[in-house]
Amino acid sequence: MVALFVCASPTFAQSGADPDADATMRFGPLALKSTLTLSNVGVDKNVFNQADAEKPQSDFTLTFTPTTNVWLRMGRTWFSGIIKVDWVYYNRFATERSANGTYTAGVTRTFNRLSLRGNAGHIGTRERPGFEIDARSQRVENSSDAEVSLRTLSRTYLGIRAAQRHVSFNQGAVFLGVSLAEELNRTSTGTAFLVRHEMTPLTTLSLEISRDNEQFELSPDRNADSTRVAGRAVFQPLAVVNGFALVGYRRFTPVHGDVPPYRGVVADVGLSYSLRGSTKLSVSIGRDVQHSFHDNEPYYVDTGITGSVQQQVYRSFDVLARMGTRRLAYRNRTGAAVPLSNRTDIGRTFALGAGYRLGSDKRVGFLVERQRRGSDVERDRYSGLRFGFSLTYET
Repeated sequence: MVALFVCASPTFAQSGADPDADATMRFGPLALKSTLTLSNVGVDKNVFNQADAEKPQSDFTLTFTPTTNVWLRMGRTWFSGIIKVDWVYYNRFATERSANGTYTAGVTRTFNRLSLRGNAGHIGTRERPGFEIDARSQRVENSSDAEVSLRTLSRTYLGIRAAQRHVSFNQGAVFLGVSLAEELNRTSTGTAFLVRHEMTPLTTLSLEISRDNEQFELSPDRNADSTRVAGRAVFQPLAVVNGFALVGYRRFTPVHGDVPPYRGVVADVGLSYSLRGSTKLSVSIGRDVQHSFHDNEPYYVDTGITGSVQQQVYRSFDVLARMGTRRLAYRNRTGAAVPLSNRTDIGRTFALGAGYRLGSDKRVGFLVERQRRGSDVERDRYSGLRFGFSLTYET
């Protein structure tokens, strides 16, 4: 946070954009933006992420994703929403086909000094829940949050936020003989106090102190409390550097005495930078506690970093390179029988691609991606290759 304050120079000539600045269709106070994406049109060489010794199976696959953003302005009140559905198709393995929906709705109301904000979200999906679980199992996630903030100085706000999230796996969801519903169905609730300062119309810094509680429906010995202190920087899309960066400290305390606590750094970063309009550099960093489906290894610290470079080669033609690594550091119960105590798995991905832009609203691309997971547990070691085309069209 200190470095950001020192390095960021206020540029008061900049002007912030309205929430609907990216809209492509307008009907009075109503604004819309729709995107149609056809991606992963190609071959997945390891559909089930099987170990090399198990003879991985391949299949032709594609994903069709229509997305619509909606904004409605009524005076000082903004309503917003996102409707997104991933239609995933596999040719041979019909069990892997799915329709994964994401729906969000929000409202923001501003007064002279007071701001009110509320959001609600629903996810119904069969996509893998993370890097650890390879099964595509049905689950539902419902979330909501509300925030009240008060402007105390010209560009400084004090606020309080409350949030809740419920994760529910289908009762028939099983991976490696383990019921995912029994181990991972949970409700998370939390409150936070925050101080937010607008450095410029395009750059906002904040300090957040939060307290969270997680209650597992069928495995109460997994219940845990957390305290976080984190600094956040948000850069609007019109800024030279855009995205967000959160770095903080988390104190994760399981209520059951045989599960070790975690004390350490957490991070969530997604930043991009455009150089001379022809080169785009992006980086994403994540580090936090994730719940494992293993009962004797109830959680792991997930640390990942991914970087990419997209270079315009000639007019509308561009190339892309992406590389990432991921570290899963497991924590086991005290005295539990596990294959390897406090093991660490490493995952790596590498991708190369090229694209051609057809006007300002269409892009055709081709991508080859290689992934590998290394582990001291044989069943968790695998490698895979995916390659295919994509087409994006903004309406």
